[in-house]
Amino acid sequence: MTWVKVCGLTRERDVEAAADAGADALGFVLVPESPRRISLTHAARLMDGVPAATILLTADITVAAVEAAVAATGADGVQPYGVHAEDVSRWAEEAGLLVLRPVTVSKGGGSEVAMIPGRQIPLLDSAAGSRRGGTGVALDWQTMGRPDRPFILAGGLNTANVAEAIRATRPWGVDASSGLESSPGIKDHARVAAFVEEAKRT
Repeated sequence: MTWVKVCGLTRERDVEAAADAGADALGFVLVPESPRRISLTHAARLMDGVPAATILLTADITVAAVEAAVAATGADGVQPYGVHAEDVSRWAEEAGLLVLRPVTVSKGGGSEVAMIPGRQIPLLDSAAGSRRGGTGVALDWQTMGRPDRPFILAGGLNTANVAEAIRATRPWGVDASSGLESSPGIKDHARVAAFVEEAKRT
């Protein structure tokens, strides 16, 4: 059964909808330039008592800052971007946290995936200028290189295409954000429920 992450959550009602739908993990964005960015205090409130795994998305902040963010929120994992991603990932792995390592895919991203330690999970995503995740741009599932290890597929996934994407690439997990929204940061509960159901039955 495919592992499912719903990312970019900003409202308590959306967190509840994703958890009720059966999502395995929920993502909370601390990246300043993201339209789904929330404060650390707000993230802690949203994550309180959530039954699914909680993942913090960070960018260009140090290990000490991420460690403080995890302590403040009780996050179960991290998805780090930017200049400190490798150090943050190493610290998080040693701390026993779930580590999702974003890899921007153009023609497979194979060499980058090969450099990621085995206990960290590559998250293959699409590029759109300087944006880091949540681009809404789908990967070319038929031609992209498929890692010879468990990985998470992201990039433009939604209810209409997730089954095709899973059949084409056979990922360990899938991750969606913008494809489940009525507007940036506002999740459509029907889309969330349908996405989780479709992913888990494919």
